[in-house]
Amino acid sequence: MFYFQNLLNTALNGIDSGGATGGVVQVAQYILLAALMFGIFQAWAQGGDTQLLGVTGLRFFAMGLILVNYATVFRDVNGMFNTVANFIDTTTAGGVDVFAKWMNDIGGYWQNNGISSLWGLITGALASLLESILLLVGYLLFPITYALFSLLYTLYGSILYVVGPFVLALYPATGIGALARTYIVNLMIFNAWGLLYSIFGALMAAIGMNSVNVVLNQQSFLGGFAGVSNALLLGLASILHCADTVSGEADRGRRRWA
Repeated sequence: MFYFQNLLNTALNGIDSGGATGGVVQVAQYILLAALMFGIFQAWAQGGDTQLLGVTGLRFFAMGLILVNYATVFRDVNGMFNTVANFIDTTTAGGVDVFAKWMNDIGGYWQNNGISSLWGLITGALASLLESILLLVGYLLFPITYALFSLLYTLYGSILYVVGPFVLALYPATGIGALARTYIVNLMIFNAWGLLYSIFGALMAAIGMNSVNVVLNQQSFLGGFAGVSNALLLGLASILHCADTVSGEADRGRRRWA
């Protein structure tokens, strides 16, 4: 599994062990019962609408089953998406987390060549200075971006996990039940992020950007920048990896609130 997936599972286990999930589900069951009574009242107010009454009953039954097994259902849905994401990664990138591998590779390059690559900061030569700055930015920015994405992914997943029972319990009631549908849509978008992550990794592998050694052997950056130094090449490549991670998170955020 990817690092951010393991981090989310760790957070969910911590929430469960603290007893928060059980308390939330218990309160949500009372809300579900209130939503059922409200739905019955709506059916009565509309002249005994049996269709609305039947829909309300089915929604109550479905949400009741989910709440009883909430922790398992949430993990199963997330695991279903993760399984597909890991399958894509296995078949395209050999089962390797491309972004984590790049971070390790660039760290190894830095240990072996970092001091010499920063010589431009001392000499002040324009070309060497640009190479040094790009390498430094790529080396520092990429791990920060990766860690920040993993943290935000875990934070949002934990929020969805904790507030989920409250929102889903509203589903039987017509009108306010739209909040539950919105939650379900956002939950699907959140879980689909693993798919986007693996697709980005497959793209990096397809264009030869999945390994520092591959980039250095090609001596080019997506077919361009041929002949530039290794430091400049890796700096540009690292910034591209950062852009992929940030753009994916921004797109998920835009779709979440659209």
